[in-house]
Amino acid sequence: MPSTHDVQEDSLAVSVDVQFWGVRDQIATPGEDTVRYGGNTSCVEVRTGKACLVFDGGTGLRKLGNSLLARMPVEAHLFFTHCHWDRIQGFPFFVPAFIPINHFHIYGANASNGSTFQQRLSKQMLGPNFPVPIQVMQSKLEFHDLNDLAKREIDQDVIVESCLLNDHHRSVGYRITAHGTTVVYAMSPDDCLESASSPLFEFARHADLLILAAPRATAAGVPLDLQGRDRLHDNLRLIKDVGVKQVVLSLHNPDHSDDYLDHVESQLQQLFPNLSLAREGMIIPLP
Repeated sequence: MPSTHDVQEDSLAVSVDVQFWGVRDQIATPGEDTVRYGGNTSCVEVRTGKACLVFDGGTGLRKLGNSLLARMPVEAHLFFTHCHWDRIQGFPFFVPAFIPINHFHIYGANASNGSTFQQRLSKQMLGPNFPVPIQVMQSKLEFHDLNDLAKREIDQDVIVESCLLNDHHRSVGYRITAHGTTVVYAMSPDDCLESASSPLFEFARHADLLILAAPRATAAGVPLDLQGRDRLHDNLRLIKDVGVKQVVLSLHNPDHSDDYLDHVESQLQQLFPNLSLAREGMIIPLP
């Protein structure tokens, strides 16, 4: 029989919920072939206690923003992998950022040309490409420049560490440690798993959940079981060796239909049973 102390500790346990608001690479892909997996570009929310952490701002960020309207006033932290269009195109349509009572911390690495993330988010909203500049956003926006291996305490028992996964594109991975649970968001499609010496493997050690970019198809559409299977097998073995408990693959190719993704998921689960492909709206509760 559990002691009173154990019952009190259980009642105070804080869950970590991971929700996928966008799962596509490159460009939003609505249509009859993407109904089950979804067509919005990349955006993932991690909720734990009072902390709201958002990773990437593709078109899925618009849907997330609409859901946050019921929770206002909102203070949230937005972490960007890099500034490719599919990671930032939802930011101008993030409605809570236009409302003065809200507060957003925005994190990203400087680009290879030295520009800051604030400069890049601002430029995409300049005319004639967008009707209003970023200055119209009346919420409090705080920008934080990231360096490799940065570590930030977001809230009590919530820490986010960053790691540069690709120097050419300045792609950043994130390790979230919250109330004893670890989630690693490593959504760089830039072959960050090409080598067994990749920093990602150590960065992901003992993660409860590892979120990775899905395998890309070849230009000729060669099926996964005919090309790339050996490399994927090696990567998943290394991921298993560093103690990762669960893997979710997101950032699906816009040409990949629901049926094709079902096929890929079935194949990969033979290599790593506790693996799934991200679906828009999917929520993963972690203890």
